[in-house]
Amino acid sequence: MFRHQGKSRTLTHNLRIAIILSFVAGIVNVTGFLAFKQLTTNVTGHFALFIDDVANFEFWKGTIYFLYIFSFLFGSFSSSFLIEKYRENKRLNVFALPTIIECLILITVGILSNFVAIKYPDLIICTLLFAMGLQNSFVTKISNAVVRTTHLTGLFTDLGIDISQLFFAKYNPKKEKLKSNIKLRIYIILFFFAGGLAGGFFYSKVNLKLNTLIIGAFILLISLFYDDFRYKLIKTRRKYHQKKKKSFKKKNNGLTFAKL
Repeated sequence: MFRHQGKSRTLTHNLRIAIILSFVAGIVNVTGFLAFKQLTTNVTGHFALFIDDVANFEFWKGTIYFLYIFSFLFGSFSSSFLIEKYRENKRLNVFALPTIIECLILITVGILSNFVAIKYPDLIICTLLFAMGLQNSFVTKISNAVVRTTHLTGLFTDLGIDISQLFFAKYNPKKEKLKSNIKLRIYIILFFFAGGLAGGFFYSKVNLKLNTLIIGAFILLISLFYDDFRYKLIKTRRKYHQKKKKSFKKKNNGLTFAKL
C-alpha cells in the first residue's frame, strides 16, 4: 500500500492506507486536544484565530497561530521534498522516509513527556502539526490526491457531492468509480472517528496521557514493515518461479538435444 504508485495503485491500496493513516490521525487529534486544548491535525481553526488576532492588532498574540500554520506547511513541504529528492532511487521506498520521521516524532513526544515537564506546550503542538503535515503530504502524493487523512472538512464536502451525484446516474457513466470514492471517504471518516475514540480512551481511561501517541507510531511502523516484508516476499516468490521456469526449460532443451 506504501509502494504502489500511479496506474498500479488500486482502490484496495488506497483503502488500506486510508484506514491506517486516518486512524493514527484520529489518535493524534484527540490526544493533542486533550493535552493542550489545541487542534494538532489541521490548521483551519488556527488560521481563523490568527486572522482574528491580526484584525484586533494583537500581532504578537497571533504569532503563535502563525507558527502552528507554518509548522503544518513545513511538514508538508519536507515530506514532498524528501519524496522528490529520493524518487530516482529504485531500491528505496521513498514514502517510508516521511513515515519514519512521523513515527520518531510521535515516539519522542510520548517518551519525553514521562521524564520532562512540558514548559513549552506550543513547541509540542508545532511538532505534532509538523508530523501531520508530513502525513497529509505523502498520502496525498501516493494516492494521487485521492486520500487525505488529517482533517474532515473537505472529506464531508466531497462525500456530499458524490452522494448527490448518485441521484443523477444518467449524467455519471462511471457509477462504479463514484461508489468507490464514496466507500473510500466513508472509511476515512469512520476510522478517523475510531482513532479519536481510541485516543480518548487510552489518554483518559487508561491514563497513558501523551504516551498514547506511541500507539499511533507503532501502528504506522507495523504497517510500514508489513508492507515492505510483503513486497520482498512477493519479489522472492517471483524470482523463485522464474528460476524454476528457466531450469525447466534447460532440462527440456537438454532432453530434446539428447533425443536428436
